[in-house]
Amino acid sequence: MVFIMGTPFPDNLLVKRALQRFYGIGDQVSSKVMARHHLYPLMKVGDLQNQQVLDLTAELSGMTIENDLRRQVRENIARLRDMKAYRGLRHALGQPVRGQRTRTQTATAIKLNRIERRG
Repeated sequence: MVFIMGTPFPDNLLVKRALQRFYGIGDQVSSKVMARHHLYPLMKVGDLQNQQVLDLTAELSGMTIENDLRRQVRENIARLRDMKAYRGLRHALGQPVRGQRTRTQTATAIKLNRIERRG
């Protein structure tokens, strides 16, 4: 088990997939971080040396990820609701926010605008 930012990862997991498990890091960001630290794309977490793990941890600690990013998104939605912006009202009602049709096919928007994102 290798710990990156306090999160345990199995040795046989790809480094790219391990980075993508952090909220706010996707495919492109993980590829850029790996390229910045000269890690080849199919490298496993177990193959990392201690210094590489420390470098990755230092890089990730400077980024807005996990709880900080969740808090930022929640505060942005709360700000929109407080100023009574159209997007904020749509979030509050659980309706589609970005102009999707509401006559049919609103299941995804209702699923995404549930209580846990309302703040």
